[in-house]
Amino acid sequence: MLETVGILVLVAVVVAILLKVFAIKHVIVYEYQRGLLYKKGRYAATVDAGSYWLSSRFSMIFPVDIRPEFITIQGQDMLCADGVTVKMSLAAAFQVVDPNLAVNKTANFRGNLYLVLQMALREIVGKEKTDALLEGSVAVSSKLMELASGKAEEMGLKLISADIKDMMFPGDMKKVFAQVVKAQKEGQAALERARGETAALRSLANAARTMDDNPNLLQLRALQALADSTGNTLVLGLANHLLPVKQDGKKTASSKPED
Repeated sequence: MLETVGILVLVAVVVAILLKVFAIKHVIVYEYQRGLLYKKGRYAATVDAGSYWLSSRFSMIFPVDIRPEFITIQGQDMLCADGVTVKMSLAAAFQVVDPNLAVNKTANFRGNLYLVLQMALREIVGKEKTDALLEGSVAVSSKLMELASGKAEEMGLKLISADIKDMMFPGDMKKVFAQVVKAQKEGQAALERARGETAALRSLANAARTMDDNPNLLQLRALQALADSTGNTLVLGLANHLLPVKQDGKKTASSKPED
């Protein structure tokens, strides 16, 4: 029993000496990370999530967060193709897909991506007119993805999205746009009124044509109006040819009212 205890103590002492001499340490790489393994200062491999023992004298693991994150480009004053100044801000989402490129090949991948997106946005806005920017912000986003995705991949990044956050114009331009919108709405209202009047006139013309073809419809319409009236006096004049006639050619009633 004493011998066993002595052996365990000896082993513990040896392990402690080895840990101190070789500086063995425990490193954990979490699920949302990837680890860059360096041996004697040189990149050796990219390790997945897990638990690792290594000598701090010769090796180290540098964890890199691979979760998607956002980067925001604050309002930038840019000149459109028609000479109008517009202030735009951008929100982009990206993810580190190659930690080796992102860390070892780029001094500051976030700062570099910011600059890439900024320059791409300026290039797009400089080729577009103001009206096109107002009507097609989605097209601007797709063009941003086309221009910046390739450069992001060179830095070990994946550009997930790039969307216009805000678009602002000078005060005088806002007044002009408001006047244009007002004129458009007034034109649409006038057009709808004209369409309504045209439809009403067409309906009246059709009714008049029908009455010309069927004169009796006028009398029937008058009788219908008389039946629908309540408490009103209606003087109705009937045509002479509508009165019944006797066989001897005399009318049963005078077509003119007696004095």
